[in-house]
Amino acid sequence: MSEIDILSFGETMAMFVAEQSGDLAAVGQFHKRIAGADSNVAIGLSRLGFNVAWLSRVGADSLGRFVIDTLEKEGLDCRHVAIDPAHPTGFQLKSRADDGSDPVVEYFRRGSAASHLSVQSIAPELLTARHLHATGIPPALSASAREMSFELMTRMREAGRSVSFDPNLRPSLWGSEQLMITEINRLAALAHWVLPGLSEGRLLTGFDDPADIAAFYLDQGAEAVAIKLGPHGAYYRTHLDQGFIAGVPVETVVDTVGAGDGFAVGMISALLENLSFAEAVQRANWIGSRAVQSRGDMEGLPTRSEMSVEFEAAFASKPAPTLVMRREQNA
Repeated sequence: MSEIDILSFGETMAMFVAEQSGDLAAVGQFHKRIAGADSNVAIGLSRLGFNVAWLSRVGADSLGRFVIDTLEKEGLDCRHVAIDPAHPTGFQLKSRADDGSDPVVEYFRRGSAASHLSVQSIAPELLTARHLHATGIPPALSASAREMSFELMTRMREAGRSVSFDPNLRPSLWGSEQLMITEINRLAALAHWVLPGLSEGRLLTGFDDPADIAAFYLDQGAEAVAIKLGPHGAYYRTHLDQGFIAGVPVETVVDTVGAGDGFAVGMISALLENLSFAEAVQRANWIGSRAVQSRGDMEGLPTRSEMSVEFEAAFASKPAPTLVMRREQNA
């Protein structure tokens, strides 16, 4: 039996968050944190009690040390984070948005240590993990990181492990939109659970309706698809059923960054605990709603005890998820 519940990989950057709102050029004080969609999900799953191995690279610099220290404090197994003496740790600047709008983010990651991830970074021990979570960000960083993404997803699926995939599109990192669409869809075809946002799904598949987007990925080899609909909740579809799960109302949105990562944490954790797909989406919606109520990318992700208390309190008096079902035309 593997000691690793979940393997996740990608780039964790240092992040400097503005202490004041307004143009980043005018801000004089920043707070240092970490950022990275892949590591946000890894942290969220670690907080829920899973043993998560993190595969990455950082520079031989103070920001790299800060990243590793922070991840280890969150419980991640960082033994497979390489220290790169030739390339720096990536970082970003993030504005403060007090009106609930998306913050401005400026990236400084080109040529970073993480962009030099490659197939050679894969240690055999990592392939014993029970589950692999992947996103579309590492394959956008470089050709070698893309090759590693394909290798990991292919080998884990062939070994009978479950694989989840969040497209997490970053168009500015790709050479062209068409290349991005082609490669992301090739990767999605290697996953059991595909988790796109609605706008991502529309771009990647050419379909508008969530049911058609989900059907596209089911036809490519996915077992289930959950499509994020923002505050409206999510639509899910498997080969057996489908439906909409309503979103969780939020009184005040503080920071929208990380909501999708929270959704992935809810989906993966619930499915690995053998909950139904509808129940997994309900948990995913709740964690996503919690994420937007905290400043920072991963600060709002709950611990297991927090989820046990708050999630149960939120839904204890409510019936099981209400699903709006659509009958298959060719059933």
